[in-house]
Amino acid sequence: MARSNPAETALDAHSGDGYDASPPLVTGNLSFHDITDLVAYHAEKKTPVTWLMAFGLASTGAALLLIMLAYQVWNGVGVWGNNVPVGWGWPIVNFVFWVGIGHAGTLISAILYLFRQRWRTSINRAAEAMTLFAVMCALIFPTFHVGRVWAIYWTLPIPNQMEMWPQFKSPLLWDVFAVSSYFIVSLLFWYVGLIPDLATLRDRAALAGKTLRARVIGFFSLGWTGANRHWRNYEKAYLILAGLATPLVLSVHSVVSFDFAVSVIPGWHTTIFPPYFVAGAIFSGFAMVVTLLVVARKIYGLENLITLDHLEKMNIIILLTGTIVGFAYITEFFIAWYSGVEYEQYAFINRATGPYAWAYWTMMSCNLFFPQFFWVKKLRRSIPFMFLTSIVVNIGMWFERFVITITSLHRDFLPSSWDYYSPTWVDVLTLVGSFGLFFTLFLLFLRFVPMVAVAEVKGVLPEADPHYYDDHGDGHGAAESVAVRPSPSGS
Repeated sequence: MARSNPAETALDAHSGDGYDASPPLVTGNLSFHDITDLVAYHAEKKTPVTWLMAFGLASTGAALLLIMLAYQVWNGVGVWGNNVPVGWGWPIVNFVFWVGIGHAGTLISAILYLFRQRWRTSINRAAEAMTLFAVMCALIFPTFHVGRVWAIYWTLPIPNQMEMWPQFKSPLLWDVFAVSSYFIVSLLFWYVGLIPDLATLRDRAALAGKTLRARVIGFFSLGWTGANRHWRNYEKAYLILAGLATPLVLSVHSVVSFDFAVSVIPGWHTTIFPPYFVAGAIFSGFAMVVTLLVVARKIYGLENLITLDHLEKMNIIILLTGTIVGFAYITEFFIAWYSGVEYEQYAFINRATGPYAWAYWTMMSCNLFFPQFFWVKKLRRSIPFMFLTSIVVNIGMWFERFVITITSLHRDFLPSSWDYYSPTWVDVLTLVGSFGLFFTLFLLFLRFVPMVAVAEVKGVLPEADPHYYDDHGDGHGAAESVAVRPSPSGS
């Protein structure tokens, strides 16, 4: 069957006014079967030596995390740098950082899906996986920050021998429900989207005579055959989960911001925190997606699926959210001045000129000034520059959480209580270990799961329009037109 070059045709559905001249979402003149082979190959091939080396390095970091957590449980939280008055140190900084990283995945999957942004299809699978792994890393820190981790089940409203119930007025308890709900919905959303692609891997394994692999993957594909009823139920479930996940994108980091905003601590007690935290989470999350996909698309040869246009759109979102975050920084200073509250004014002057001024100006440079280079299209489409910027942004966002947490605590209302906070080697190695866990999980995802949503990408090809071949005069009637939803075998 002859196929036209997608770069020469529109990718939106046919309308009476002709086709949209927007850039193609898939380049390289790929057919449905080409896309299946390109993505499935990396989950089916023999494990590369380079992957084993990367996995060995990442799993070493994950092992380091386990050692540090065991050391902390054995010796107590005194091994951390937390002191009086800085009761919240690096553990809470890292918790907020990792929760923020996890926001881009659900935004790409849910909100862009509801708004019918078809460019999301090539990047949503990896972004969703990143969300799950980031939330796993985030939950570690508050869990062990309680000190007696073996009593962490007290945060759950379940019957217990002491007839004790959690304090529902505590924002820390709100975190338990918000983050756990976010993880569960994100996991379901990710898994439902995987089912058609798992069925493709199952069928390919069966054709290749790999019976055990076909049975294992077949168990997770839930008997998917690509029937019309399956597609109807799939799309209905996907839409419902997108609707559930969308408010969670906005609510989860808002709830995390309440950990700070409902207190009376100068520098925290402000109503700007919920939208400010949400924008910052999307900002850092998209930066991490760019960091991961710039490398993955090159190593896995997916430049035709994850194109420069996809990366540019994410850079535009980084520019937008970075500008919003920068505006929030400036607004905080204005509100502190306008409030006339002496303590509030001092908290922000201390951030910019006090002992932690180096952290504050690092935050401002990385988050406000550096992303502004993305106004230049050439830089926005430069792979080396966007990779550097994505790393700089996440460094800046970590420092933002550091500045908010530490500088508001280290000088409280009583000068006699003032102290300087410094992390210990356990703090540093625990943070490094959390990155090891994150990359270990992400590498396992790249190795065993299709990193691109094959069925969804096929749906944005011009050939997916049932009338495509009629309109292009290729001699194929309506009976021979390509189905909008390809079969699970990828043909």
